[in-house]
Amino acid sequence: MKHLVVIFLVLFVIQKQGILIKVEADDGFVKTSGVQFTLNGSPFYANGFNAYWLMYLASQPSERDKVSSAFQQAADHGLKMARTMAFKDGGDNPLQYSPGSYNEQMFQGLDFVISEARKHGVKLVLSLVNNYENLGGRKQYVEWARSQGQAISSDDGFYTNPVVKGYYKNHIKTVLTRRNTLTGIAYKDDPTIMSWELINEPRCPSDLSGRTIQAWITEMASYLKSIDGNHLLEEQISLQITKSPGIDFATVHSYPDQMLPGSSFETLLSFLNRWIDNHIQDTQNTIKKPVMFAEFGLNMKKFGFTPSQRDQFYNTVYSKIYSSASGGGVAAGGLFWQLLSEGMDSFRDGYEVILSETSSTVNLISEEAKKLIRVRKMYARLRNIGKLKKAREIRRAPWSASNNVNTTGN
Repeated sequence: MKHLVVIFLVLFVIQKQGILIKVEADDGFVKTSGVQFTLNGSPFYANGFNAYWLMYLASQPSERDKVSSAFQQAADHGLKMARTMAFKDGGDNPLQYSPGSYNEQMFQGLDFVISEARKHGVKLVLSLVNNYENLGGRKQYVEWARSQGQAISSDDGFYTNPVVKGYYKNHIKTVLTRRNTLTGIAYKDDPTIMSWELINEPRCPSDLSGRTIQAWITEMASYLKSIDGNHLLEEQISLQITKSPGIDFATVHSYPDQMLPGSSFETLLSFLNRWIDNHIQDTQNTIKKPVMFAEFGLNMKKFGFTPSQRDQFYNTVYSKIYSSASGGGVAAGGLFWQLLSEGMDSFRDGYEVILSETSSTVNLISEEAKKLIRVRKMYARLRNIGKLKKAREIRRAPWSASNNVNTTGN
């Protein structure tokens, strides 16, 4: 009878612990553990896409079908991540008219984007400002401050001027504390969002040492995480930035056709191979955090590359990621630039992929995405086996202890 009571209590504890572990780990937020992402306690690897236009089209009810279609087709092809913008500063149809003044219609467009991603099981990376003038960017923040009497010599004042930094911090707070009008969930509490990006492709020409950007990253990362302790924070790879304790993982952008204009395709492919290997090794050995290939592409319009060459380019990126991921390495996934839905001809830039248009590239994207899903499932099975072994060991413990007691008593 004593033994049965002990066994019952142990099984009860296991059940309770299992429930606690499940609630704690299975909250749906992507986290990091060493050089890996984790989701619900298991390593997380996923391919995905860039679609900067999502919020803009979603703000127009007549265009929302294109947003829904993009997420539906992405999910059908195994794409589980999307990167888009949570900014549009000044100009026509902005998200932020001026510091602290927001366009509710545009914000509701972002609400819809997050809601659709949630519906289709896609994790989001949301960028908070652009380095470039497109869609406002840091230049717009500097101009807003100048209009209030601030003497700022260049756009690099974005990183140092206290008024500009105050404007940006207010934007962080406004976005993170926004309550989605469709789901009722505050952005900072929504596991649909995988991570925030402080700024797209940060640059500071007046300080090439990186110290100015580093100081800004450190300050803004600390501020963001004082509001939101749930989500990851990423920034484009550099030794100083990504080693910052506030940055959870590194990202890299690869456009060899822009980096080496006029070069042959063979030269670009050779460069790409070395470039990816070097970044994976640096991240693995020095930065020791996960790395996401957050933008990559080959322009078939401007540079005249063929579909076959684009397939070779994509295959090179995906193969390197898969090789790293399948061995438990730092490379966690790749997001091609850019995904469009049908009927978006004005958004074509030569890099676009339309999943509804059957092509060898679409087939390749789908095959590679599903390979990473299989890697995730493999790790999940291994985790479950480990949990089962641990449970068995716990169940055996009372018997062993009881037998030892009986032996001693005899």
